[in-house]
Amino acid sequence: MACYTDASNPKNYHKVVDCQYACPAHTNVPEYLRLIAQGRYTESYLLNRESNVFPGILGRTCDRPCEPACRRGRIDGKPVAICRLKRVAADLRDDIQEYLPKAPAIRNGKRIALIGAGPASLTVANDLLPLGYEVVIYEKYARAGGLMRFNIPAFRLPESVLDEETGYIIDMGAEVRYNTTVSSLKELLSTSNNFDAVFVGSGAPKGKELDIPGRWDEGAREKIHIGIEWLGSVHFGHIDKISPRVLIIGVGNTAMDCCRTSRRLGGIDTKVVARRSRPYFKASPWELDDAAEEGIRIVENHAPKRFVIENGKLVGMEFERLRWTDDNSRQTSTVIDRVTLPCDEVILAIGQDNAFPWIERDIGIAFDVHDMPVINKTTFESTRRGVFFGGDAAWGPLNIIWAVEHGHQAAISIHRHCQGLPVEERPPEGMHLESTKMGLHSWAYSNDFNPSERSKMQHEELVKRFSAIGVEVELGFTPEQTATEVERCLNCDIETHFEKNLCIECDACVDVCPVNCLTITPNATNEMDLRAMLSAPAQNMTQDLYVSDALPQTKRVMVKDEDICLHCGLCAERCPTAAWDMKKFELVIPYALSRSEPASVAIA
Repeated sequence: MACYTDASNPKNYHKVVDCQYACPAHTNVPEYLRLIAQGRYTESYLLNRESNVFPGILGRTCDRPCEPACRRGRIDGKPVAICRLKRVAADLRDDIQEYLPKAPAIRNGKRIALIGAGPASLTVANDLLPLGYEVVIYEKYARAGGLMRFNIPAFRLPESVLDEETGYIIDMGAEVRYNTTVSSLKELLSTSNNFDAVFVGSGAPKGKELDIPGRWDEGAREKIHIGIEWLGSVHFGHIDKISPRVLIIGVGNTAMDCCRTSRRLGGIDTKVVARRSRPYFKASPWELDDAAEEGIRIVENHAPKRFVIENGKLVGMEFERLRWTDDNSRQTSTVIDRVTLPCDEVILAIGQDNAFPWIERDIGIAFDVHDMPVINKTTFESTRRGVFFGGDAAWGPLNIIWAVEHGHQAAISIHRHCQGLPVEERPPEGMHLESTKMGLHSWAYSNDFNPSERSKMQHEELVKRFSAIGVEVELGFTPEQTATEVERCLNCDIETHFEKNLCIECDACVDVCPVNCLTITPNATNEMDLRAMLSAPAQNMTQDLYVSDALPQTKRVMVKDEDICLHCGLCAERCPTAAWDMKKFELVIPYALSRSEPASVAIA
């Protein structure tokens, strides 16, 4: 069977907008960058908030899955600074409260319990409160935010930003029961509480242990800390100093927060110890760079073996020094020797586990062999109807933007559950397509390629950032940096749209394409054969080809390699019959609360 593209399927265009497609919440990145370019920061913020809910928080802390996918990175190796531009809109917007969804004065009679006030639960509340649900949030601490508050240091995420964006949701009318721990899900589900659904967004609150010799010796226990618990203690002010020599075990993002926090509390000689080399580190590259800027040394290829205790005091850790080799596509290690690194305190940041001692095993919720609840990955419902999970509580530690998307999907399920509808039936995605043509050589977007390099974030000077733990390190982009960076975007949502009946097969578009991504060719019965016929090799198998229906003159097909297109519009300018057009694609994302129009349109 010949290859053809179904251009009526929103996924066809969505996959071309690589940044949006890679974002778990599918934030409309190109549109919010264009709004920033126009100085419309409030509209940009609200467009962000539709999908990611926390633009100011995520503009500082997101793990940025959009950036490795950015098409610009395939051109000059440096993606657009999407995350930090999100922060620009958050920092420069006007007051947005009048534009936020409002809870109706009369509720719909349904009560929902949310366990934990982290990003997943708050997203569920954000989507359900405007629909009239009574939302009760159980939070074991005195303030909302979950991991965003207790595990992300203030020098990365100021409390003022966190308070403001969590407050927008809570102030819609959520009832938050602070300092309240849920000790029994069975009790919460009892008829006396009268909840119509329960959402578990309690996170993965248990840090992993390192049970090696010396761990529980007298004199060592109080000097060995679990990373996420230690960060929480610093946040609450229970810990305000640390010894000069500190080892951080592990090299994920939590380890980076621990080592940088240690440096601010007196850990002058703070080292991070990793079992593998840098290509295998779990921490984000920018987190590693920021730690290096602050004088943190990373010791590679060291496996911990024991804590060294002398005279009842922790004085060091012994490690095996490893050499890694490839063996049949699998890495194996060889011990070179053993070394001891001196230290006064150790922070363990080797991962997190879920802990559900408060969920009884006789209430209809199945657990797997890893003692994790069995959750439907589409509906987020457990094996007990009406009980849903999301965020780190569902499948273990991910990141904030994933927790937000879990919250959106769970809110859809809860809404359908409360309406008596099957939660397995999901509302479909849709799309809008609108031509951007304004004249023969004029388009409603900036289609010139900007060769500028990626802007470098300004950082506070070292002396000042070490003066207090709450001094924010990243200072944001200058106006000049912002203006340059938004122009690096290739506007991937301005899609090439082809009408086969208008094509006269003159090859004008093929000739003018600067990256040779267009080919008119006989069709093939499989995609691999078709890829071999193109003007330039189509080597990225994760990006689909566009293949038209048979052309009217010769029954050949128009093929486009979506992977390398620059969205410059030259094909549409050159085409004498307007068979090509540049159309702005907008993905219509279903939410529990349907939004009839984008926030940017609503206040334009």
